[in-house]
Amino acid sequence: MTTNSSTAEVDTRALSVSLIRDDLFFRAQRAIGLVPRTGLGVGRRAIFYALVAWLPIALWVALAGRAITGGVDEPLLQHFGVNVRCLIAIPLLVLAEGMAHTTLQRLLPQFVRAGLVEDRAAFVETLSSVARLRNRTLPWVVIATGVLAWTVLAPDTHQGHDVLWAGDAARPGSFGFGGWWYLYVARPIYLTLALAWLWRVVLAFVLFRRLAALPLALVPTHPDRLGGLGFLESVPAGFALVILALSAVFSAGWAHDVLYHGLNLTSLKVPVVGFLVLVAVIFLAPLVVFGGPLRRAKRAALLQYGALVADHGRTVHRRWIEKQPVEDDALICAPEIGPVADAQVIYEAVKQMRTLPIGKSTLLAVLVPALIPILVVVSLQVPIGQILLKILKTLT
Repeated sequence: MTTNSSTAEVDTRALSVSLIRDDLFFRAQRAIGLVPRTGLGVGRRAIFYALVAWLPIALWVALAGRAITGGVDEPLLQHFGVNVRCLIAIPLLVLAEGMAHTTLQRLLPQFVRAGLVEDRAAFVETLSSVARLRNRTLPWVVIATGVLAWTVLAPDTHQGHDVLWAGDAARPGSFGFGGWWYLYVARPIYLTLALAWLWRVVLAFVLFRRLAALPLALVPTHPDRLGGLGFLESVPAGFALVILALSAVFSAGWAHDVLYHGLNLTSLKVPVVGFLVLVAVIFLAPLVVFGGPLRRAKRAALLQYGALVADHGRTVHRRWIEKQPVEDDALICAPEIGPVADAQVIYEAVKQMRTLPIGKSTLLAVLVPALIPILVVVSLQVPIGQILLKILKTLT
């Protein structure tokens, strides 16, 4: 039993690919002991990066007395963005690695198990090609360059709004240790993790585009109405923590402006809608590539099953209405088709086939984690009861 279980585990691993394991960043973390020899070590890495980003700032602020007051207009506790980046977003972006890794490990072998891919060797080679792309150095050079450029050129470095709690009133533009640590350590850690996820979404897009290019044995009458690809609707759930982390950072900045700068919620409509649309486009893009194969399969199946139902109907009509002998009655006697009503049900199943693996559950998996922090911001000016009532009315 143990041998069979071990063999199945190895086989499943061969039929999947990780977006995280063995890329340059992962190997570097393993080299310094942050990643264990087995597993991803997301828990300890989440704690480590959060403490590295936030603890020096917290100690400096405590010593300087700038956590709540300390003679500055906006102490640290009023700058939600700093604390949210360090204590919420950074840990979530690390923990998300485990969720995304597990999701793909569970779903990708389904292509073979469900018979969707007949050429197993081509499927495995596709996964290997994506693994080679994942392990390349160039994407991480681009990420490092982007983080460095943002760190040096970011507006806050000059205007200092995000680090007013660390500013020196006598010398505008000058910050204490806590401010410099935030600008040159904490925020770059967050940016690196966020851009790493942008690259991984691109990698997921490439993976699914290459899988969609394989000859897929789609089943137009499959009850999932996606030709057997219905399991892919669970893919965006693997990115839920990433979306939550990004939304928390944006919402923290909005909350600060609402509470301390008199920002009205109505002025946030465009940014919020834009953010939600952008999140949906980015994290649903990997699934859109299956639209082509699904459309082609549905278009062909409508003709094929239309001809089948027509042939079935003519044979039934000839035999029972025109009372003519039917030499070959295999079609009307076929148990998998059955009576005329069943034949029509088969054709209706083909007509109802969807051409994108994106449904309500998929949209909810993307929008719910994006909306949770935003609802917290809205609740600062609108009673939470009214918000929930409007949501219930919308859903019903």
